[in-house]
Amino acid sequence: MGSYLRIVLSILITVILLPPVSADILEYRIEGTINEGTYIAVKEAIEKAEKEGFTTVLLIIDTPGGLVSSTEKIISEIFDSRVPVLAYVPPGAFSASAGSLIVVSSNVAGMANGTSIGAATPISTGLGEPRVEDKIVNYLASYAKSIAEKRGRNATAIERFVTHAYSAPASEAYRYNIIDVLADSKSEFLKKADGMEVETSSGKVVLDTAEQRIVIYGESLRVKIYNLLSSPELASILLIIGIYGLIYGLTSPGMGAEVLGAISLILALFGLGVINVNYMGVVLILLGILFLVAEFLTPTYGVLGAASVVCIVLGTLMLYSEPLMPRDFYQSFTMLVGGLGLGIGAIMTFGIIKIMQIKRAKKKVGAEALIGRKGKVMSFSDGEGIAKFNGELWKIMSDDDLKEGDIVVIVGRDGLILRVKKYEG
Repeated sequence: MGSYLRIVLSILITVILLPPVSADILEYRIEGTINEGTYIAVKEAIEKAEKEGFTTVLLIIDTPGGLVSSTEKIISEIFDSRVPVLAYVPPGAFSASAGSLIVVSSNVAGMANGTSIGAATPISTGLGEPRVEDKIVNYLASYAKSIAEKRGRNATAIERFVTHAYSAPASEAYRYNIIDVLADSKSEFLKKADGMEVETSSGKVVLDTAEQRIVIYGESLRVKIYNLLSSPELASILLIIGIYGLIYGLTSPGMGAEVLGAISLILALFGLGVINVNYMGVVLILLGILFLVAEFLTPTYGVLGAASVVCIVLGTLMLYSEPLMPRDFYQSFTMLVGGLGLGIGAIMTFGIIKIMQIKRAKKKVGAEALIGRKGKVMSFSDGEGIAKFNGELWKIMSDDDLKEGDIVVIVGRDGLILRVKKYEG
């Protein structure tokens, strides 16, 4: 019996100490707007697959688009991966703009019936209708074509994603060699991809995906932080709060506004560091700050303060040059940032101007602070008496004939004695 227990314990210890057997497929879902957090997640997933022996990385795509720089880095990670990277657009999802470029960059691209791909025409932020810029169109069209050529896909159709906002339903995308597999479920997609030969950075690989286990990649804390801070909406709000908070704090120290402003600015700059910036927006924001400073130095009764708010809000709206963001983003972004910016800017500018006006006002001291105050006579005889001013009793003297209860006004001061005259109100 003792020998049997020793054998069982030995087996258990061996099993516990052995490293876990890796699942064959590592899955990560790209959904919502593509940003720097998405890139980091894809990078970490591919690194995990390479390090831990996963045979395949599966990207489930459901995105309307996102940041250009993040999309380009994701595609570079896919091209450099030593393990095959598959992309699948499941039922009910869609792959537009930046998402479509990620799909066609994968080793095997699949879509479910009823989904679509494409619509990658670049547009820009700003006031009015989002517009196309030829310089960016030409660059992204060339980029999309090079991706298609590298993967042996229909370069002409994929180039039209950018130049003509072409959007293809799944069946058409399959027929025109934009994607490789048409499948109505993830398992069907993996079965159809099984046995395909693909090219990775380490050479050709034959896929074995039919019966493999799938592990879902869980986002790290770093990914979640980047997802939050690289949001253009949040970065814009933090920028506005940071500018006005810092100025407000410097004009009225001790309230903590300068700390809030500095933290907000640091977080905003962190987010802006991974977003393409339009320098005209930067110029308008700097001009708005100069207007606000000029309001302090040369009071204009709020004229320059109002100009400051307008410049900072317009600059923020024009700040981003992200042509692959979803089209709906531009309307919601304008409403959110414009509304909050005008509200916060107007309130903070009004407060800052008032503080500076108070500081500039001449402080009255001594007799000047008393002249003009009214009081009530408590007693009076022989040109002197006592009167109450704002609850305080003062000695008074006057050439007028005063009596108890008369209202007097201060006209001067001799030491601790106030000179008054009868108030003729």
